[in-house]
Amino acid sequence: MRGMWTPTLDEDFEHIDEQLFRYFNNASVLITGATGLVGSLLIKAFLYANERYGLAIKPIGVVRDPTKARMIFGQRANEVAFVVCNLATEALNFEGPVDYIVHGAAVTTSRIMVERPVDVIDLSLNGTHAVLQLAAEKQAKVVYLSSMEVYGTLTEGVRASEDILGFIDPLAVRSCYPEGKRLCENLCVAYGVQHGVHACIARLAQTFGAGVLPGENRAVVAFARAAAAGEDVVLKTRGQSEANYVYASDAVAALLLLLSRGESGYAYNVANEACHMTIAEMAQLAIDTVGTAGVRLKFELDEQNQSGFAPDTKLFLDAGRLRALGWKPAVAMPEALQRLVAYLKEAV
Repeated sequence: MRGMWTPTLDEDFEHIDEQLFRYFNNASVLITGATGLVGSLLIKAFLYANERYGLAIKPIGVVRDPTKARMIFGQRANEVAFVVCNLATEALNFEGPVDYIVHGAAVTTSRIMVERPVDVIDLSLNGTHAVLQLAAEKQAKVVYLSSMEVYGTLTEGVRASEDILGFIDPLAVRSCYPEGKRLCENLCVAYGVQHGVHACIARLAQTFGAGVLPGENRAVVAFARAAAAGEDVVLKTRGQSEANYVYASDAVAALLLLLSRGESGYAYNVANEACHMTIAEMAQLAIDTVGTAGVRLKFELDEQNQSGFAPDTKLFLDAGRLRALGWKPAVAMPEALQRLVAYLKEAV
């Protein structure tokens, strides 16, 4: 495929409100983590809008591996200004104008969180400093991509609005990820107070859909891929954690809205509340929706947790604050799984 551009992905972008794109006409938007799922989708969405609506949005992608970037964006890579930078160790420099920044660079692999926690913290803290310093210099608006993991362990049955946080054990090695996210959220607020940076925070639910990258290992993608291929869906845990999801194009629409209308110093949950379920329920839904005959749900428990999975959580994200800005998720879970599988087949 031409950098993993497919009909299903184009259809997703087509259903995003045109006015969300038009707001950024002639603007420069810098995106870190540009070879990750959300970052690459944002850039592809801007390129789609430029072509579809005759706009002149200028995407700037911050990457560590330009070869990977060229593979992801294919023949349209020359439409993106790439900045090669290791945000864990280097300052972020860009000579031209920057009007908006989406900071998505982060370690998201659980195994790395438990094997190389210092690296996770370095990228989280140093990278966010670098981005916010550039934002202060350019007077750019920032959306920081945080995580639902900042909520930690909450009392069961509580709907998690942005002002409710639970317990995170600072002595657990995997806490490097959620604790780092919490600190970076506060860093956004601190830069707002001390340096006048307009920064808001998107606490993303598990994001998936058309546009997932080769080797994507998040559970919902693995479940759908296995079920569609006629393979049993295998869980390494009992699957009792409650999971919150948002389809990829709905997440893109949410981030465009936050870039344009998000309030500085505020956090916003980005989750489709209708897609809340346990991991085991998601696995069974994947089998029922996209699985072939004979596919079963199997448990092969990793009792020692060598994979570094997060502890079981009871979390239900409340997206009321984002909905109040006008966001409305469009893709329900069965359709999301179907569109994901369609994309995986197209992107081979």
